[in-house]
Amino acid sequence: MKERLFGKTLQEIQSLVLELGLSKFTAAQITGWLYKKPASSIAEMTNLSKKVRDNLNEKFEFGLTSYTKVQVSADGTKKYLFPTAQNKFIETAMIPEGDRKTVCVSSQVGCKMGCLFCFTAKQGFQGQLTAGEIVNQIRSINEANEVSNIVYMGMGEPFDNLEEVLKSIEILTSDWGFAMSPRRITVSTVGIVPGMVTFLEKSEAHLAVSLHTPFHEERQKLMPVQVAYPIGEVVREIKSWDFGRQRRVSFEYILFEGLNDTTVHVKELARILDGLKCRINLIRFHPVPGTPLKSPDEKTMLNFKEKLNQKGILTTIRASRGQDIYAACGLLSTKELMKAPPNLP
Repeated sequence: MKERLFGKTLQEIQSLVLELGLSKFTAAQITGWLYKKPASSIAEMTNLSKKVRDNLNEKFEFGLTSYTKVQVSADGTKKYLFPTAQNKFIETAMIPEGDRKTVCVSSQVGCKMGCLFCFTAKQGFQGQLTAGEIVNQIRSINEANEVSNIVYMGMGEPFDNLEEVLKSIEILTSDWGFAMSPRRITVSTVGIVPGMVTFLEKSEAHLAVSLHTPFHEERQKLMPVQVAYPIGEVVREIKSWDFGRQRRVSFEYILFEGLNDTTVHVKELARILDGLKCRINLIRFHPVPGTPLKSPDEKTMLNFKEKLNQKGILTTIRASRGQDIYAACGLLSTKELMKAPPNLP
């Protein structure tokens, strides 16, 4: 199998062209075709000589992967299904809102974290995505030229695949890459502290943390990661960072009926987040098979939001999108995975 060029950094391209006896400038030409022009093959790199293109073709391929299925919601949301190795699948969502088009990318095939409310967790962990496979989700959708924002909130835990996630952000934000502002990128984590620290050191993208309850035992039942990285420890680490005026930190909070939607939860959230400039995004829970969790009614959602705002915590309710197209993370890929033939040894 040929090595893929798409997903390599400028430095990596520079190394490989030097190994081929080509000039360092050739690397800039190649990255231009990979990330700035609508090319999909080495043959299209027409500012390279035919001899150079032939030499590249001997060892490398361009490296894009097309989606195999797309579902379109009545509200305009799209969910793309991309194949990976060994008959596995990942999901990518495109969410339109006014003049914004936000793409929600996956960072792993399946997930290790085992969160009770997440259908991806039921797949278990099946593999890491490369930086190329992550960026391919943006490059290979129909709206590739219209993407305004990117969120790493799809399948997988980004900080469990930290090196490739950071590499993908480098490709997206570098002048030689897609040249996007890091302020248009948000990375969501369950709270893996070492990975979070490295991310904050090496990236300027926004941070989002899955919180869901401020109480240890409740969060442990919802999110096994609470044992290794308690939410109190996660928040203390975040408080030690200066986010400046532009960089944001937010907390994702799915409301579950009778579990984490009380005044007691509001008070504890206000206590642990005291002194931290942040936002809470309240999320409606849309039931997935095999979980006992339920969503509260709209009145409870609005009351919870209002009480948090009264405590001085900027709180919004995230609009539900794409519910008619298996929008819950992991549903579409699991359905497709069940149809795939078993892997042969």
